[in-house]
Amino acid sequence: MSKKAKIFPDTFLWGASTASHQVEGNTYNQWTVWELEHAAELAKTARQRLDWVPVWDEIKHEASDPENYISGKGVEHYERYQLDFDILKALNMNSFRFGIEWSRIEPEEGKWDAREVEHYRTYILELRRRKIRPVLNIWHWTMPVWLTNMGGLEKGANLKYWQRFVEKIAKEYGDLVDYVITVNEPNVYATHSYIIGIWPPQQKSVIKGAKVYWNLVRAHKQAYKILKGHRPDMQIGIAAQLANIQAKRPRNLVDVTVTQVMRYLWNWWFLRRIRNHQDFIGINYYFTDYYRANKRQNPKLPLSDLGWYMEPEGLYPLMLRTWAHFKKPILISENGLADKDDEQRQWWLEQTVVAMQRALSEGVDVAGYFHWSLLDNFEWAYGWWPKFGLVHIDRENGMKRTVRPSAKWLADKIKELS
Repeated sequence: MSKKAKIFPDTFLWGASTASHQVEGNTYNQWTVWELEHAAELAKTARQRLDWVPVWDEIKHEASDPENYISGKGVEHYERYQLDFDILKALNMNSFRFGIEWSRIEPEEGKWDAREVEHYRTYILELRRRKIRPVLNIWHWTMPVWLTNMGGLEKGANLKYWQRFVEKIAKEYGDLVDYVITVNEPNVYATHSYIIGIWPPQQKSVIKGAKVYWNLVRAHKQAYKILKGHRPDMQIGIAAQLANIQAKRPRNLVDVTVTQVMRYLWNWWFLRRIRNHQDFIGINYYFTDYYRANKRQNPKLPLSDLGWYMEPEGLYPLMLRTWAHFKKPILISENGLADKDDEQRQWWLEQTVVAMQRALSEGVDVAGYFHWSLLDNFEWAYGWWPKFGLVHIDRENGMKRTVRPSAKWLADKIKELS
């Protein structure tokens, strides 16, 4: 590609994402406790919860096994991170989004584990040594058990522990990272954990959900001020799960009105609360949803292994709307699909690259793309069977890493566009 025709800027961040609990292994947080308490129940109810997914016949044995729902050794990323960084480099990526596991560095209230603090410093330095830009995600849903025993994020008073944690992050790693994501998908966490109640602590209270959601607004603002105080040039934002919400009948007033309300509540409410405390907008994009009146009515195909309707090109209008609202650089902080046979991932990636090209050509400041995920990982309440990784992990055979064909395609595309 000639320089004249080049669309992606030289500063563009090409990378992949992970979350500490989903890949590291041997964590001890509120999710770990919940997994052990609920694995048998999740396995027993697998058929009634999942027999509608397209790959049920292929995954039913795994999904009906309690071991599927226990993160356990993870994919041993904690021990094998240097190998994973070498794979990242071989895939022509120049950036990586990762998490700091709060429960590792503060296993007891007020007691820092110096060895774990140093582990993450070495981890970040190994990324930098490979000229891979680290993007640090402070909170990705997991918390120390001591904190959740005190009420977690339900109590505003507990934010003092959050502030202390962020201060520690700033002090230890602030000189090593240029980009920080404070919180991941606050809308998803508040909904799944406190409103529909399918994740720990399995509350079903709109009032508690709203309180947690508001406390996450406060948490982000507090973190922003602390981090900026340590390093004013640091780029700080959140990773918001934004959906491309559309009216099923574009000329129908009811559908259009519902769509506008849904967009505001799901996509924009949180971002508007923090609009003066963010340097970029992180978009986690998986879903295009069509609403007929107040009911979601998506096309039947194509579907991912999880049964999610897939419309990767929906990222384009979503980026345009986000840019129109906030005029802030956009990081695609997560984007991907469950596809164990790697049959649809290249198509997804092709359409996603085109969507970003279109947005860039129209003046949208798209600053980076992070695929979810670099590695097959523990997918929360679904367990191990959904495969989101650019890299396949054989957990039965020594955690062998195998780069999928779609990842090789992406590596070639990055080289072509860089």
